[in-house]
Amino acid sequence: MQNNRLHITLFTLLGLALLVFFFANISLGAVKIPLTDVLQSLTGSEASKTSWQYIIINYRLPKAITALLAGIGLSIGGLLMQTLFRNPLAGPDVLGLNSGASLGVAFVILASGMLPVALAGVFLSAYGIVLASVAGSFIVLLAILAVAQRLRDTMAILIIGLMFTSFTGAIVGVLTYFSTAEQLQKYTFWALGSLGNLPWNNIVLLALVVLMGLIMAAVTLKPLDALLLGERYAKSMGINFNRTRFVIILATSLLTGCITAFAGPIAFVGLVVPHMAKLLFKTSSHNVLFWATLLIGSVLMLLCDIFTQLPGSSFVLPINAITSIIGAPVVIGLLLNRHKGIFN
Repeated sequence: MQNNRLHITLFTLLGLALLVFFFANISLGAVKIPLTDVLQSLTGSEASKTSWQYIIINYRLPKAITALLAGIGLSIGGLLMQTLFRNPLAGPDVLGLNSGASLGVAFVILASGMLPVALAGVFLSAYGIVLASVAGSFIVLLAILAVAQRLRDTMAILIIGLMFTSFTGAIVGVLTYFSTAEQLQKYTFWALGSLGNLPWNNIVLLALVVLMGLIMAAVTLKPLDALLLGERYAKSMGINFNRTRFVIILATSLLTGCITAFAGPIAFVGLVVPHMAKLLFKTSSHNVLFWATLLIGSVLMLLCDIFTQLPGSSFVLPINAITSIIGAPVVIGLLLNRHKGIFN
């Protein structure tokens, strides 16, 4: 009963924090827009200035929604991976999907000098980079799923995912060695991540894929609770482990791959947020952790995105830098508090 009251209180506070940070994210930036104008613009009325209306609808709102989707997808992906592999340091990128996406983008950007000028222009467009990222993630996904069908040992899949990461990283290193300064700069900007500049049709596609991944993740909540006690226990409870593992990997792949394609590789969010949920809610039930992780991931990503916007300045810091600055101390703190059972 006491836990239920705690959970209700925490969910209420997180819901309020989500609203506050969502509106603050739209209001703050190089041009500070009053909150009343933000509310008017979002409710169908006109803001006091036409320029503010344009900024809100075409720049701030899409970026805030992208932050929400990225926080939700990466956090849930991290929760799934940590439970499946029973590894507290597993993140949504543990399968090598981020590395596959990076390799696809690296081929397009760093090897573009080998292509004809007209063809290189097509590949280096925003859509070309997204398609290359999706293709890279999809190829790694197919390889992981093929391995999952042949191997019974889940830890072996984890090791193979790490090998994929190492392999693709080596190829990217070779491409980097032979690239020009301009190509390296463009690839570096992509690798640092960005939540802005997404058109509405891309955001709709991203939302649909994230929703699909969340539905698949929600289906596995009961099996995830059983997996906390090991594969044998889960099988003794009548759970089809191979099918559950397949769904978990596919859901994580959809969430991670699509977000990486549109926003670039974003570090630490998927690793940190599940532990924050367990620490706050003091439970191992995935029916609670699913929604807790979803809300905390949304709030944290919105907060990180607010930090990227320097008030009164046109400069925007890369999102990957901010998530790493915030995430690294949190991980260190979690490791130092390991004796309290957070990592169980």
